[in-house]
Amino acid sequence: MALSIAHLGPAGTYAEQAAIAYADWYAKLTQQPTPILCPCPSIAQALQSTAAGDTKLSVSPVENSIEGSVSVTLDTVWQLEILQIRQALVLSIEHVLIAKAQQLKSIQAVYSHPQALGQCQTWLKNNLPQATLVPASSTTEALNYVDEDGSIAAISSERAAQLYQLPVIQRSIQDHPDNCTRFWIVSQKDTPYPITAPEGSPVYTSLAFSLPANVPGALLQPLKIFNDRHINLSRIESRPSKRSLGEYVFFVDAEADLHTSFFQSALDELTSHTEVLKVFGSYPLVQVVGTSEP
Repeated sequence: MALSIAHLGPAGTYAEQAAIAYADWYAKLTQQPTPILCPCPSIAQALQSTAAGDTKLSVSPVENSIEGSVSVTLDTVWQLEILQIRQALVLSIEHVLIAKAQQLKSIQAVYSHPQALGQCQTWLKNNLPQATLVPASSTTEALNYVDEDGSIAAISSERAAQLYQLPVIQRSIQDHPDNCTRFWIVSQKDTPYPITAPEGSPVYTSLAFSLPANVPGALLQPLKIFNDRHINLSRIESRPSKRSLGEYVFFVDAEADLHTSFFQSALDELTSHTEVLKVFGSYPLVQVVGTSEP
């Protein structure tokens, strides 16, 4: 039976493109049938489908080079303890403006996913100052609002415009040309994963922790544990614990392999300075995906 992969849908989203790229790479590497893609209405639901065993893997965006972290991915992985990160990949992102308008000045509203709106905010301010920005559940869902008179536009991908046969009136509207998004490939912890990292691939370990007390210097000691072992932290970010105001969960990406003795000693020491510690997995970043049809 082919592998099933959950992702944010419907067809045409950037998450689907990342899932397609991963599925093709997986099939070529393992000589197995190409995985089946399973679109979901939200990022959280895609991850939940894997946690429930309805799909074997999820492809979820975790960080964009312009807008930063995707909070729903971080929050959901923290909540669903059964999940483990198996791999990461990077997808180049090029946004296009889709509308039936003949001129930009005719556009009164622009729909898209909040991440896409944020990645294009300077272009929108300079070129569509009259337009109201309206969040949608996905960049593809935004296409449902494109109207006949051209007063409503959407930000999505070239591929989505082609799939739904809608006109592109402006290309490459992201604020920075090297816009890209990192995705996590996630499965259940007890699910065998047939791919090993190629020799020399960088390996990252992602984890998160909460602190026993919100007092001065409480975060310093956990960070010092990594510093003492010369473990570089490529990302550290706080998210609300959702318990009370001022309490946070800290998400960390470390440039080190979980299975090394010095990292295990760091985890052992970290347990005495944290309230809750969760390790999401050690994984390679083995694929950078460039797309001419983003």
